[in-house]
Amino acid sequence: MTLLAFGINHTTAPLALRERVAFAPENLQLALQEARDLGGLLEVSILSTCNRTEIYASAELDPSAVFDWLVSHTTISAEELHNCYYCYRDEEAVRHMMKVAGGLDSLVLGEPQILGQMKSAYAVAQAAGTVGSQLHGAFQQVFNIAKRVRSETAIGENPVSVAYAAVNLAQQIFSDLKQDTALLIGAGETIELVARHLAEQGIARMIVANRTLDRAQKLAQEFGGQAILLADIPQHLHRADIVISSTASQLPILGKGAVETALKQRKHKPMFMVDIAVPRDIEAQVGELDDVYLYTVDDLHAVIDESKKSRQAAADKAQVIIGEGVEQYRRQLREMNAVDTLKAYRQQAEALRDAELNKALRALEAGGDPELLMQQLARNLTAKWIHTPTRVLKEASASGRLQVVQAARELFDLTNDDSDNNESL
Repeated sequence: MTLLAFGINHTTAPLALRERVAFAPENLQLALQEARDLGGLLEVSILSTCNRTEIYASAELDPSAVFDWLVSHTTISAEELHNCYYCYRDEEAVRHMMKVAGGLDSLVLGEPQILGQMKSAYAVAQAAGTVGSQLHGAFQQVFNIAKRVRSETAIGENPVSVAYAAVNLAQQIFSDLKQDTALLIGAGETIELVARHLAEQGIARMIVANRTLDRAQKLAQEFGGQAILLADIPQHLHRADIVISSTASQLPILGKGAVETALKQRKHKPMFMVDIAVPRDIEAQVGELDDVYLYTVDDLHAVIDESKKSRQAAADKAQVIIGEGVEQYRRQLREMNAVDTLKAYRQQAEALRDAELNKALRALEAGGDPELLMQQLARNLTAKWIHTPTRVLKEASASGRLQVVQAARELFDLTNDDSDNNESL
């Protein structure tokens, strides 16, 4: 079986393509089952974030089946996907997964959210029944190495997240946030980080809009803000100087018309907007309006790049840890090659044991001497267990295949003392 890591990310595909390959959380289990059944995969997990869509799979068929399934399941064309996809196999697939989980392949070097997102992708695949022994083993190794990267390097210290970059950009436009109002669309982990950063910068007011009011209220109460439903955004949009959005919606939440209306109410006072979502929450046409500064997740590169230098040394150390993790995975695969042989050997030994034990028990029931029967049981087991190895070693030695004899000495943990000579054979 071949382990695959197939996908596109922020370095290979623009936002306009990535959002067309994104998977909505509510559709992910069905997509996993279809990928396994229609894509010819034995095991599969899908990681879909604002910066990447990746398929981790175990397959016996050519990986082109994954390519064809992704084209058929999304709105991307074969030509578009051909120009931006990557596909890693076996050890390189595990290496890539470790880099992703450790934050080394992120837009934000060392960002902490991706590990949780990968764990969630694994859990969803488990719930969908599309994880088997190969993916399970790979993911466990990946998570262990990602934990080491976090604990043994400084890559996670003061990480510049996408949320931080969005707030940092807002500060560059509004030098003092203490007089401004922020509208946060969504109530997930990214928006929670945005709210935290805004609060640290002393934002005057926060409005949290979400599909369900309970989650919006929970987040708003923590930061002294106001909670509203997504449907209520048009009534409050004119109050917002800053709009930052990150939801899992498959359709835009904020359109050009609603923003035009809000601008008129604001008497064309500028609005700053950051759309972190993939697919986008804010229609691209909003950026055409004169009094709107609209940024997407791809526009945050400049802010984020400034922080990369300080964490590069940590990233170099993380690469060493990942190299060790790949070697551990390689060793694990080699160990698995012996599993079938070990199972067969155990079954054979247990069958011999059961046969001799049953024979001894019958003799005991017939009135045989227990001590003599125990001795006979031990002799019979010993003779039968060493019979085949003895015959094979004699034949190997006679034919000059001394490597078999040497392997047997290692296998049976024998000393190098030749005084055991060949008489016992």
